[in-house]
Amino acid sequence: MATDLGELLVPYMPTIRVPRTGDRVFKSECAFSYDSPESEGGLYVCMNTFLGFGREHVERHYHKTGQSVYMHLKRHVKEKATGAAGGAISRRRNGKVFLDLELNRDFNGVDYEYEDEAKLVIFPDHFEIPLPNIEELPALVTIACDAVLNASSPYKKQEADSWEEEIQVSKHARSLRQQENGVRIPPSGWKCAKCEMRENLWLNLTDGSVLCGKWFFDGSGGNGHALEHYKETNFPLAVKLDTITPDGADIYSFDEEEAVLDPHISEHLLHFGIDMLQMQRTENGHHTDNDVQPCVSDWEVIQESSLKLKPVYGSGYTGIKNLANSCYLSTTMQVLFSIPEFQRAYVGNLQRIFDYSPLDPTQDFSTQMAKLGHGLLSGQYSKPPMKSELIEQVMKEEYKQQQRGISPKMFKALVSKGHPEFSSDRQQDAHEFFLHLINLVERNSSGSENPGDVFRFLVEERVQCCQTQKVRYTQRIDYLMQLPVPLEAASNREELIAYESKRKEAEENMRPPPEPVRARIPFTACLQAFTEPENVPDFWSSALQAKSAGVKTSRFASFPEYMVMQIKKFTFGVDWVPKKLDVSVDVPDFLDLNRLRATGLQTGEAELPDLTPPIVIPEDTRGSTTNNSLESPEIDESSVMQLAEMGFPLEACRKAVYYTGNMGAEMAFNWIIAHMEEPDFAEPLAIPSYMEPDLPSPSFPTISALDNQPPEESISILTSMGFPRHHTIQALKATNNNLERALDWIFTHPDCEDESEAMSDTAETEPNNNSFSNANAHSDSSLSPDQDLSSPRVRDGPGRKFLQNTELNKQRSTHTEDYTVCIHCWIDISLLMLLFFFFLKGYELFAFISHMGSSTMSGHYVCHIKKEGRWLIYNDHKVCLSERPPKDLGYMYFYRRLSSC
Repeated sequence: MATDLGELLVPYMPTIRVPRTGDRVFKSECAFSYDSPESEGGLYVCMNTFLGFGREHVERHYHKTGQSVYMHLKRHVKEKATGAAGGAISRRRNGKVFLDLELNRDFNGVDYEYEDEAKLVIFPDHFEIPLPNIEELPALVTIACDAVLNASSPYKKQEADSWEEEIQVSKHARSLRQQENGVRIPPSGWKCAKCEMRENLWLNLTDGSVLCGKWFFDGSGGNGHALEHYKETNFPLAVKLDTITPDGADIYSFDEEEAVLDPHISEHLLHFGIDMLQMQRTENGHHTDNDVQPCVSDWEVIQESSLKLKPVYGSGYTGIKNLANSCYLSTTMQVLFSIPEFQRAYVGNLQRIFDYSPLDPTQDFSTQMAKLGHGLLSGQYSKPPMKSELIEQVMKEEYKQQQRGISPKMFKALVSKGHPEFSSDRQQDAHEFFLHLINLVERNSSGSENPGDVFRFLVEERVQCCQTQKVRYTQRIDYLMQLPVPLEAASNREELIAYESKRKEAEENMRPPPEPVRARIPFTACLQAFTEPENVPDFWSSALQAKSAGVKTSRFASFPEYMVMQIKKFTFGVDWVPKKLDVSVDVPDFLDLNRLRATGLQTGEAELPDLTPPIVIPEDTRGSTTNNSLESPEIDESSVMQLAEMGFPLEACRKAVYYTGNMGAEMAFNWIIAHMEEPDFAEPLAIPSYMEPDLPSPSFPTISALDNQPPEESISILTSMGFPRHHTIQALKATNNNLERALDWIFTHPDCEDESEAMSDTAETEPNNNSFSNANAHSDSSLSPDQDLSSPRVRDGPGRKFLQNTELNKQRSTHTEDYTVCIHCWIDISLLMLLFFFFLKGYELFAFISHMGSSTMSGHYVCHIKKEGRWLIYNDHKVCLSERPPKDLGYMYFYRRLSSC
């Protein structure tokens, strides 16, 4: 038999490898699904690439790569039997165990036993060789099999790089005996029983003594009374009071002399009257009576934990396991995959994405997105319990959590790769992760549908010089709307003032603070605060050619199909620690933002000159350089002659070289292309005069070829109606990019002569980098550097879909100079455009993400999504029907644009 197996494996020996240092062995998760060794079909690990595949995907890998030898892993799990005395038999582990394979399920505290089965499978005949089989297998195969079975999880390597030390369960946790002494710990106002310390306080879990620490964890000061108490009593465990949250607490074992875990901490705290659901960690990690605690019911209200929620199963109702503070990722992905465009882009193209995936699909973004989407939407991992299981639970009078969800370790490792925050196990901001993911979607959608475009919109920013009243309009791209929270507009302002008075009185008298009062902010007040002008720091007025006061207002130049709205609840305290505003905002179910649409340059408004701030010159050379430049500007004559030989006017060439700072003929050429339409293009160079004599040098006009270019999205709207591109560009320029006025301009200037279409396209289709230079940091980070801006990326209003389907009109009028065809179709289009501009339908709320905790660095996220007319709550792996969705306590809100009738 040994000879037969050796001969059987001879043809495949060159393809069998022994894992080396740096090789990742995926033996707990399929690369294309969430199948694992616990799945019905087990998991197949390629003995060459060490990738794992479920039963329905291993054939694809075999046909694509030709790899024939796989290790099949199967784990059999069952409840642990009970002995005659009723006690549980100790866990039994089979000798053939996948040493680094985690138990991939939540057993609700019940002990289970399991057996692991491994065998080699040779494709395509599915010939099986049981393992271990040391005597019959070649030495190389035996070594390779042992290495795979003992290989560490690819995700453990990331955890090893973390600075956080793994904390073990205390040996005293299960056997801890608590005294029945009637001690009850209040929710606040603590101090050491032996001194006046109010910081770094520890609760002994045996007798309930509250004593100060000395050097535990953060090095905070103290008199060491907690340690002295242990030496006197030998009571081993203590919990730090200001760290107790519904997620756990910091626990120290004096006997083991290290931080430990206590699986029964909630019961141990409840013994002294402390309900973990009503506890909150303070912002700075140290409890003082001065801290204003968030409302104690936040955790209960947002999670609806006081209600008996009905779990749901099936397609679209699959939860996501929490992978060490990964709820920010889970809630974001649940909402995104409830959007049809994301479903269509990834799940709808599942087979094509999988078939054309690279050899290492674990590192392919589209593959992992399709895998996650299929896991959430297929219902394969969200099946209701069988009737026999329910009957058994009723008979035993116990309830086991049936919802297990999926564990997207591979997806999290990929999307967080190289990111200093998301690659850690710390809690993160869901808003920042949303923008990070949209950026990844944008980068990986080249040549295919980009579902992230449904969030994309244009913001018009109007900057006004307060001294001259002149204005400048610019546009930038963004993906969400950030609403400020004006606390001064609270509807319960008197109640807040009374609470503040009581809090100060309690502080002066060393009493516990009163019950916190949550500010109730009207949503209309948040919208009004969004529209208010804001000061522009270090504003440089091109009209004054000096620094001045400036204000900026923002409006929507387009509306997206899906509007994401963030309530700016987080701010920074005086100690630069992120803090959360405890507010309630009455967010509406239906939203009309049409009054926030941008209007462009208005009649009577004067534009700021198109000049850039002067170049700052070092102090030691400022005087001489300024005088020389004003008297006789230095111009590189060699660059001037190069441009003149191309046929451009000599004076225009001199201006181009001067305004580009003598940076060469190429830069000057770009300036010429950008300014050759100006009426004073060929006029002699004129040095601007200055209000202050010590300004260093004349300010330079912008050198980009597209500072005055109309937005490509506006051009696409008009060209899709059948108008030639060069005429469309001229119309938008003449009307300051206002679509309404541009349409009117086109029909009132049918005989207008423009420069050649070829020259217009050359000058107007360069990548626009300066149009969005004023975008905020989040918007900038969301733009892909290689994105194709020539395609319509902004979907503005319900009429947008109709405009995209008028390709026939475009073809009928592209090659003609008159507009007969366009005029015939204008009657229908004009009516739609009127609806498009003046009767834009509103938005309907379909999802929101809520945060519990004092800052983005801690706490927990859950999301509520409206599906089939009912609200559901997604809380990690649990998916239930929502009874009271807390819409007023959300952090991010997702609206869908109502479809046209």
